[in-house]
Amino acid sequence: MTAAATTTLLPEHRSWRVKVFAATWLSYVGFYFCRKPFSATKAAIAHETGWSTTTLGNIWAAYLVTYAVGQFVAAGMGTRFGPRKNVLGGMAVSVVVTIVMTQAFALSPAAMAICVGINGLAQATGWSGNVGTMASWFHKHERGRVLGAWSNCFTVGALTSGWAMAAVLDHHAVGEPAPWRDCFAVGATALGVAWLVFFFLQRNDPESVGLPPVGDPETGETSEARSSGLGLTRDAWVNLLLIAGFYFCAKFIRYAIWSWAAYFLEKNFGLTGARANVYATAFDLFGIPGIYLTGWLSDRFFGSRRAGIATLMMVAMTVATALLMTVGSASVGVFAALLGLVGFTLYGPDAILSGAGAIDLAKNRRAATFTTAIISGFGSAGAIVQELVIARSYDSSKGQLGPVMALLFGSAAAATLFGAALVLRNRRGGKGI
Repeated sequence: MTAAATTTLLPEHRSWRVKVFAATWLSYVGFYFCRKPFSATKAAIAHETGWSTTTLGNIWAAYLVTYAVGQFVAAGMGTRFGPRKNVLGGMAVSVVVTIVMTQAFALSPAAMAICVGINGLAQATGWSGNVGTMASWFHKHERGRVLGAWSNCFTVGALTSGWAMAAVLDHHAVGEPAPWRDCFAVGATALGVAWLVFFFLQRNDPESVGLPPVGDPETGETSEARSSGLGLTRDAWVNLLLIAGFYFCAKFIRYAIWSWAAYFLEKNFGLTGARANVYATAFDLFGIPGIYLTGWLSDRFFGSRRAGIATLMMVAMTVATALLMTVGSASVGVFAALLGLVGFTLYGPDAILSGAGAIDLAKNRRAATFTTAIISGFGSAGAIVQELVIARSYDSSKGQLGPVMALLFGSAAAATLFGAALVLRNRRGGKGI
């Protein structure tokens, strides 16, 4: 029989909350260490193999396709097996396949595409599984600030993995091939350590350790993990689709910069691989305060509704991409500074709607895992499109950045429209978030 929910946290609740927060946060940071190596070493791999930009884009598209499909698979597996088993399995597979990618037989486009594709399926377990866990341990009226702090895991993951890859690439003599295989080995080691921490510290919900579910003192609602069914209303489904549309556009931008910024900095501004990766992390570095500020504002001034602050930030991000399109090619300093501005304004709404916003649509952990996976799956489709479109746009324009930046601006404007639709539904009496 399920224990009655409590709105008064026990000392054991607080202790386990810290453990779960740390384990899930570190898990998603670790995932990036096995996601980053290929993007960070594209130029080095191309130098060794002679692969074109389009070929590199096609290979990484294999990752993005399986990652997108994996989000929908994770929606089912997460509700059936629970976040713990799902995430532990995904982390283990990602470690193994990242090691495999260092081998010589992987250096054909088909073999590398298969490897990164398997990695995409494994990595798809991370976001929905970890967010689903957080849904069981924190109630609605604290999720904005808690998830605002927690959601910097993907910016910290991108940032620290980028610095790590840059440090590895920097350690080779002039004229020698860049040690790109070492980047994959470092990434696998980092995620392996995160796997151990997750194994010992993560639990799916309070009931797993003999504690009552966490109740919301303001509404009386619970994050009860063992409730049956998804319980999504018609309004919730409409909001789910609007957030999914927003996330398609937001992830188009995030993955475009994440996947190609270092490559463009090396090709268009003549930087070394190490320096290009360092400059590219400006996007992630400035995203960290953007995430926390957006989450805090949503709880403090927007009544724990996410759409309003997310839309305001997206308006600012549209302006930032317009600047990137018009003056971004002026110098490497201007380009990096504008990457930082885009990161500051994008990461907040990205995290708040795909994290706290997705959970707010749900009534229990099962539904939270489902809604998070669906939103992330649509977002991953945007990541696929950008990889294919941007690679071809860059090649067809003979290495000019203008057309690429125009694509980012268009996607930013579309994301803002989806956010505005969510705000309009709030004002017209729809189930707002």
